[in-house]
Amino acid sequence: MITLKEVEHVAKLARLELSEDEKIKFADQLGKLLDYFNQLKEVNTENIEPMAHPVQAVNVVREDIITQSCSREEILKNAPQEEDGYFKVPKIID
Repeated sequence: MITLKEVEHVAKLARLELSEDEKIKFADQLGKLLDYFNQLKEVNTENIEPMAHPVQAVNVVREDIITQSCSREEILKNAPQEEDGYFKVPKIID
């Protein structure tokens, strides 16, 4: 069981202002959460391989195919403004 003093300490660390009712409610909820973690400690994980993700994920990527890229002129056709072969953008820093 979590004490009200512990709830107040956690709330202070999180910079939360709690009413007395909230402190009682959170003490009960956090206590139940810790009880659940204690149940998990009892599970036999002797021959279980550690995993990074609960579902085996395979990264599907396309094959790299070398293609001809666009020329600078073709790319700059889409630029609202262009200067000396580069995109011209509004100045944001003095």
